[in-house]
Amino acid sequence: MKIAVISCLHGNLPAFEAVLKDIDENQCDSIYSLGDLVGYGPHPNEIVDKIRELQIPSVQGCWDEDIVEGLNACECSYPSLLAEKRGIIAHEWTNQQITPENRQFLAELPHTLKVDNLCFAHGSPQSNHEYILPEMDAFTALERVLSANADVLFCGHTHIPYVRNLTEGILQVKIEQPTIESTLERQFHSPLKRIVNVGSVGEPRHGRPNATYVIYDKETEEVILREVEYDYQSTCRDIIEKGLPPIFAWRLSRGLEFAEKAEDATHVCQR
Repeated sequence: MKIAVISCLHGNLPAFEAVLKDIDENQCDSIYSLGDLVGYGPHPNEIVDKIRELQIPSVQGCWDEDIVEGLNACECSYPSLLAEKRGIIAHEWTNQQITPENRQFLAELPHTLKVDNLCFAHGSPQSNHEYILPEMDAFTALERVLSANADVLFCGHTHIPYVRNLTEGILQVKIEQPTIESTLERQFHSPLKRIVNVGSVGEPRHGRPNATYVIYDKETEEVILREVEYDYQSTCRDIIEKGLPPIFAWRLSRGLEFAEKAEDATHVCQR
């Protein structure tokens, strides 16, 4: 049985339609979404409508949460004040466009989905806003998978796809109690675990404008990173025509994240 896992559609309908076509051509049995259906892109309602129409199980992404909960829901830190201002513009535009029905749909999305030994989360099982980066230390990465009681953790949020295998290891925990002289020690044996970042359908940041997603074979455990070409120029035109920051079109066309560096490295988003 083959499943397709998509993430970070970000209101980009042409990319989503191209990925759906590729999923169909690869004869996948089901699709799961890791959220961020809206934000940055010019087609928020079209994306949510399509997810609802196809009944694709989805978790809630950080942008989906932000649209539902309001500006204070965001836990991110922007690299500069200009980047923060652009984020606020995109939030306010999306907030005005989204229909009441689609807002309610986003509000009801779960934080995680668990299917057999697979867990689906946007950022991590702990938070929509946590970045599980390839360089995260092995102990922390393994804890994220174990906390979900899964063998494979599918995540997005970074917009850059990767597969990381966490080989068999031993976790040792020591508990020191002030009232007891002895120290309690426990060991946990963990078999092979895997983290799969599926990248981004709607705003890839791996250096090319192509949409990315993952096909996973539940029988063979094979992970296939898919990269799909689409008419990104049409999305770029819509970004500009609908009044969103033109820099969104620039970075979409190059498959890069672009933001000016902050003069103050400690700057934290105040949303």
